[in-house]
Amino acid sequence: MENTAKKPSGKALIPFLVFIVIYLGTGIYLNAQGVELAFYQLPAPVAAFAGIIVAFFMYKGTINEKFTNFVQGCGQEDIIIMCCIYLLAGAFATVSKSMGGVDSTVNLGLTYIPAQFITAGLFVIAAFISISTGTSVGSIVALGPIAVGLADKGGLGLALTIAAVVGGAMFGDNLSVISDTTIAATRTQGCEMRDKFKVNLFIALPAAIVTIILLLIFGRPETVVAMQAYDFNVVKVLPYLFVLVLSLAGINVFVVLTGGIVLSGAIGMAYGDLTLMTFSQNVYSGFSGMFEIFLLSIFIGGLAHMFAKEGGLDFILTKIKAKIHNRKSAELGIAAMVALTDAATANNTVAIIIDGSVARELAEEYKVDPRRSASLLDTFSCVMQGFIPYGAQLLIAASFTNGALSAMNIIPLLWYQQLLVISAIASIYIPFADGLIKKNPWDWDKKQAVKSQKA
Repeated sequence: MENTAKKPSGKALIPFLVFIVIYLGTGIYLNAQGVELAFYQLPAPVAAFAGIIVAFFMYKGTINEKFTNFVQGCGQEDIIIMCCIYLLAGAFATVSKSMGGVDSTVNLGLTYIPAQFITAGLFVIAAFISISTGTSVGSIVALGPIAVGLADKGGLGLALTIAAVVGGAMFGDNLSVISDTTIAATRTQGCEMRDKFKVNLFIALPAAIVTIILLLIFGRPETVVAMQAYDFNVVKVLPYLFVLVLSLAGINVFVVLTGGIVLSGAIGMAYGDLTLMTFSQNVYSGFSGMFEIFLLSIFIGGLAHMFAKEGGLDFILTKIKAKIHNRKSAELGIAAMVALTDAATANNTVAIIIDGSVARELAEEYKVDPRRSASLLDTFSCVMQGFIPYGAQLLIAASFTNGALSAMNIIPLLWYQQLLVISAIASIYIPFADGLIKKNPWDWDKKQAVKSQKA
């Protein structure tokens, strides 16, 4: 982000603090009143708009100058690209679900995973659904009721079964190439999704493998459940594989998502699940479903640009740099910053959008590879989001138990998130996840990875 501030200014933080205080304060108040999903009742863009109003009143310059700065921030290339990807990702997820893709994926997994391994199997299924659809909440909603039923029939620990679903969902959300967290992390850091995926995979995979082993050992049912005959259609799973494979192959994300939308629509119409009209309606519904995060990204982009012009970004960087001495401490700083922001906002995408510009400045200053900084932003925001008892993931998961469990009962058994923290911090000191970075190092002048010379 362009930074032309004359000097650091702590006062410039006030509009952002207004946004967070209104957003967090409303959630705390409504939670005390017993409101369900209290932290999600106030739309984030409304709280952001309040911060923008404060910025217009307190920042220097004429109203026209401030409005120009705000619009310049809203219209930054990365912000617009990020928002367009949001829309296409939403359309793909909605169309694919409407034609039966999610149901077929769930049923396919339940059919072929042995009943005695069902807890570990639920982790794997949740991971695949989440990585395919880009939403941890959607994965939990799809699998939660099934998990509760299987736990009851098979004598499984209910809390561990639900924790397995949440862990798998967060694994997929962290890695998915169409997740809003991945989109925000890669666009704010200026790297490719597939490159971030490859770096991130080596951090997340060890935690996932150990989690699966633990679930195989401690998640075995007291009685083997007689599995039902689940209906599925392998063809309806293909759009997810299409998007995943082509994204990792380096095909332009707009081409990949548009192709996925068309493929899902064609399959839906071929099997009678969609008509041309309902396909069109689902595409628009997917667009509409991304409106909140779309609008928030625009607002935060505009506010962040004003904030930087006023000296706020320099102020934050000055304070953070006082605690940072090298690349490793810069990576720890990025991780801690986004985790704390997520705890304050209860939204991992919001946390990444807020912290993205600061993380990028730190990455450039201390030569943290953008693929690393993007991975750290996504990983630690997802870790915190999967841990906070007032986050949507745990609240929704606990709601399926009809009062048998609270979010606090599930947290101690979130083995994947715990192991992911260990793996992510270890990767800062032991570069076991940096194979891609070493092979294709980052050119800081050209702001892109240098391609390997090997054929």
